[in-house]
Amino acid sequence: MKPLLIAISSFLLVAAAPGPDEIMDDPALEQRAMSLYDQLRCVVCQSQSIGSSDAPLAVDMRLVVRERLLAGDDDRAVLGYMQERYGDYVLMRPPLQANTLLLWGMPFIFVIGGVLLAFRYVRAQDKPGETLSKTDQAKADSLMKEEGLE
Repeated sequence: MKPLLIAISSFLLVAAAPGPDEIMDDPALEQRAMSLYDQLRCVVCQSQSIGSSDAPLAVDMRLVVRERLLAGDDDRAVLGYMQERYGDYVLMRPPLQANTLLLWGMPFIFVIGGVLLAFRYVRAQDKPGETLSKTDQAKADSLMKEEGLE
């Protein structure tokens, strides 16, 4: 079983590696490109960065990043260019603005809502049950006597 897992994981690593046409000659530029790939979202895959996506659009986006770096743009200019072209959604960490406030606030809203629901549930468990009527209490007492539990 372990050799199969090793073979599969090795294949996945090789498949995810950039192709020879995607590697830049300058190691410093290549490192910057890889860093930028992780900061940009594939707009087709939606939850993957362009560095980990095999979608044709992600390949095109990586090409644009490399072209901008070779043209002399700094990282901020490359991200700005891609943001201008694809919108805020392309950034893995969208900026905090009025239109993204709900996006940034949702985790806090869910946590607060969960805490309130848990608090409400616990409070509901603490309420004493209904008291028995005199007739029902008498029946319960007689049953307990019969069973010898009293």
